[in-house]
Amino acid sequence: MANKDPLRVGVLFSQTGVTSRIGQSQLQGSLLGIEEVNEAGGVDGREVIPVIYDAQSDPRQYATLAEKLIVEDRVNTIFGCYMSSSRKAVIPIIERWNKLMFYPTLYEGFEFSNNLIYTGAAPNQNSVQLAEYMTANFGARAYLIGSDYIYPWESNRIMKELVQQRHHSELLGERYVQLDAKEADFKPILEDIKARQPDFIFSTVVGDSTASLYQAYADAGCDPQRMPIASLTTSEAEISQMQAGTAAGHFTAAPYFQSIRSDVNQRCLERFRRRFGHHVMPNLCWEAAYFQIHLFANAFRLAGSDEINLLMPHLLGSEFQAPQGKVRIDASNHHTCLYPRVGRVDHQGQFTIMREATRPVHPDPYLVTHSLGDWTVKLPNQIKAPAEGG
Repeated sequence: MANKDPLRVGVLFSQTGVTSRIGQSQLQGSLLGIEEVNEAGGVDGREVIPVIYDAQSDPRQYATLAEKLIVEDRVNTIFGCYMSSSRKAVIPIIERWNKLMFYPTLYEGFEFSNNLIYTGAAPNQNSVQLAEYMTANFGARAYLIGSDYIYPWESNRIMKELVQQRHHSELLGERYVQLDAKEADFKPILEDIKARQPDFIFSTVVGDSTASLYQAYADAGCDPQRMPIASLTTSEAEISQMQAGTAAGHFTAAPYFQSIRSDVNQRCLERFRRRFGHHVMPNLCWEAAYFQIHLFANAFRLAGSDEINLLMPHLLGSEFQAPQGKVRIDASNHHTCLYPRVGRVDHQGQFTIMREATRPVHPDPYLVTHSLGDWTVKLPNQIKAPAEGG
């Protein structure tokens, strides 16, 4: 007789702490995917039951709770982590127990694990496009600022290498702040930026401090028409924590924005709003957390099991029509083929998409084959610097 017992999966994000805004969105994206799977009959008739813990934006908690999910709750698959420091803390546990984790966050690349599926953007799917856009439209004199942990350090290293491929490039500063940095912490940095006048500021500030950075920028009287902030980590979620219009005119590169005009995206957003209301802001990490649930469920139906050795062959190479477009897991490196986009923030806190891929860009987490400007896709929008008033 077929097993019809509920199927338990781990869902491990931060509902509290400095990255809770994104963590809440990843949790809700996961729950939306799970509810859709269950409404369609579950996986082989088995209801998917999420076992949810709050890691409190603390890598140590992520490690402790990942082991609890495996040892006490006896789950074989975990969907989780936002910051790279939390992912790095969990990987040894996942590998030791030979379990599977889906990681729905952009990250710095230069990593592989047989036990991970990476559904967020690798550097060749966001950093390359952002560097190409900013240097082509504003110039190659850059000032880098980030939160003080592994992802910003590595992303800034990559951005420096990309920008230095341009003529007349210059690194005018590189500063780091604590994860709980407040507006006052950014004031001296903005004074230095105003004195040096870079062509753009590259931000890898994450979590609640993002709003403080953009407010400090506005209070300093800086002009996004001439010296915008360009980011990989400023999404609709962080912008929703800012005063209206504070982020207008600044840029983000990501595979997903709410403003994507596709039937799949609009239907997904409508279902989400009906179920969860307007408190959580969909964003690039929300979307990856959502579609990876469906990739898992589809692979389970083929494998008939969530044991990693049986499931992984059906995951690798699998596809799903996600809100950003049809995504696919690359069998060679466990990362995901995604659709890079560059967006400019409007006064409503949404993104006007300035450039977008018309076909998926294969993940190259080690940046082996890329070159600056190598989108290998059509860029349909003529990019202009932001007009007065956004």
